[in-house]
Amino acid sequence: MIALTLDVNGGMRKAVVEDRMSLLDCLRDALGLHGTHAGCEHGVCGTCTILLDGEPVRACLMLAAQAEGHAITTIEGVAPRPGEMSIVQDAFCETHGLQCGYCTPGMVLTAEALLATNPAPSRADIITAISGNLCRCTGYGQIVEAILLAAERRRGTNQREAP
Repeated sequence: MIALTLDVNGGMRKAVVEDRMSLLDCLRDALGLHGTHAGCEHGVCGTCTILLDGEPVRACLMLAAQAEGHAITTIEGVAPRPGEMSIVQDAFCETHGLQCGYCTPGMVLTAEALLATNPAPSRADIITAISGNLCRCTGYGQIVEAILLAAERRRGTNQREAP
């Protein structure tokens, strides 16, 4: 067993885990952050995608101990305030980019990372960025639309109208 102090969603969290525990299992089981989903557990599907120092990584392929000293962002950490959604999350809702929702956390975090480095991505850029995340509901069309809408809104070129 090892004691870890992890920077998760902007706060320091302590966990005591087995040496071989994956970051995915640590987030879900030791820290109670269930928004990061377990899928294939082989790094193929992307459902366990989190951001490590702003870069998308597969939490199932990383040991929890490897994350110490790095900033981890999970889906629980992307909203600006509790009870609110990020621009990307809101765009996913508005465009129906989340069907069953299982791939959604990984897709949202992948989109957040893309838009942080490319505020005006093309369709091809988006398709390349999400190509490592599988959607079993075949919602890729709406997911691409969601990311395009989020990009517009983040740039201030498409403001949501007040109800």
